[in-house]
Amino acid sequence: MLLVVLGGISWHAQPGAGGTDSPARAHAPGPAGGSPAAPGDVPDALPTAAPAPTRAGAPVEITVPSLDVRADVRPVRTVGGLLVPPSNPAVLGWWAAGARPGDPRGTALVAGHTVHAGGGALDHLADLRPGDRLTVTTTRGELRYAVRSVRTFTKGTVAERAETLFGQRGPGQLVLVTCADWDGERYLSNVVVVARPG
Repeated sequence: MLLVVLGGISWHAQPGAGGTDSPARAHAPGPAGGSPAAPGDVPDALPTAAPAPTRAGAPVEITVPSLDVRADVRPVRTVGGLLVPPSNPAVLGWWAAGARPGDPRGTALVAGHTVHAGGGALDHLADLRPGDRLTVTTTRGELRYAVRSVRTFTKGTVAERAETLFGQRGPGQLVLVTCADWDGERYLSNVVVVARPG
């Protein structure tokens, strides 16, 4: 069972046949919003340069060399209140209503199936270590990320820390999520990997 609550979005999936997770229930949040910078946050003496062009785009592939993973990514949306990840466990799902990889703010959430017998794209996600690199190929080019943290949380802890883990207001980041701790009937936990551009 995968439960991801992201600032108003809850993703709740029951394991399907063969021990994979399946459709998830989601509730769309309101606009992310934010507050303008306070006067004096940026010294007037700084030269004004055009902002660096962003290469933010919809992800189409994620490569994780240390795990020997190269997986296609498909956008997933809510349909009748359900967030439906790709049925193929080798394909990852990007929550298309959230941030895109490369966006300067917000979490680009990518979730994938874990298959307890093997074959899921994120079966070994917990083996990543801080500093490991991954590449996201988007519709606008390649983006490189470095893993910042790899943590396993119980489902309840994921729900409690949802705004911190999956919020759309902080700096741009990529979060990969999959299930963990198969007990023979269901998954008890989630592996959450946070990666930042770099």
